[in-house]
Amino acid sequence: MAKKLRSATIKRKTTETDISGKLVVDGTGKTDIDTGIGFLDHMLNLFAFHGLFDLTLKVKGDLKVDAHHTNEDAAICLGKAFKEALGDCKGIRRYGSKEVPMDLAAAKVMIDIGGRYAFLWKMPPYGNTLASEGYTIEDGKDFLDTFAKNANINLHVEIYSGQDTHHVLEASFKALGIALDEATQIDARRKGVPSTKGTID
Repeated sequence: MAKKLRSATIKRKTTETDISGKLVVDGTGKTDIDTGIGFLDHMLNLFAFHGLFDLTLKVKGDLKVDAHHTNEDAAICLGKAFKEALGDCKGIRRYGSKEVPMDLAAAKVMIDIGGRYAFLWKMPPYGNTLASEGYTIEDGKDFLDTFAKNANINLHVEIYSGQDTHHVLEASFKALGIALDEATQIDARRKGVPSTKGTID
């Protein structure tokens, strides 16, 4: 009997965005992503590829206003999709951590899928905050924060170095994918929910 894949359908429609897609946690890294923000597409493709998640994400947003609504709503949908796909979280490893270098940039991501939201971002100060196509460090930070909030997880991101914002965000999204893959893996020794409380909300 084939193992049931953990997955979720993505659907959200507001006056600002219209979003559809699908997430398969137990995937192979296949993607079909079009948010209307080229740089965000690039980051999400890297995230899914290195995390081995199958992700389809189509976004029509009010980009004539700015990128904020599209960026935030895409993060809302992705966070909720992971929460839905993981269900009661039985058997998962729960914790994940990964350090990723990208040329002169480096990032570390730590995750706890424990049913509590927390977001911590640590980065050394420097002047360049623009990555590409108007996408900034703050946009990337807002995406990750919103994702963590809607997935209801602890997400800590620490930037060690890097003057190239593109590379800083690329290292962060790659590390997120790999750490999340680790945290969502099933541990054959774990028969129930990985919490002494007996539940993960």
